[in-house]
Amino acid sequence: MAKEWAIKFYDSKSWKDCRKAYIAYVFGLCEECGRAGYILHHKIILTPTNINDPNITLNHNHLEYLCIGCHDTKHYRKIQGITKEGLAFDEYGDLVKND
Repeated sequence: MAKEWAIKFYDSKSWKDCRKAYIAYVFGLCEECGRAGYILHHKIILTPTNINDPNITLNHNHLEYLCIGCHDTKHYRKIQGITKEGLAFDEYGDLVKND
């Protein structure tokens, strides 16, 4: 779910048009694994400061279409190390025992 400060952007025609064009450009496939994509990911984390900068939010160079598994894995990589000892995230973003 979008953060309150980002709702207007995600509801905008500019974003919807950009999203549609980008997904068509990558044929609707995850750019990591080639499965069906699901989430158009911003490579640069959006903040209240940059949400209105189209060079960040609407620039195809800063977007990546991912399946849910690859998206979650990418996000969990950023937060690895915060799990309880003996646990880790697998390639699908699921919490598993670390052998």
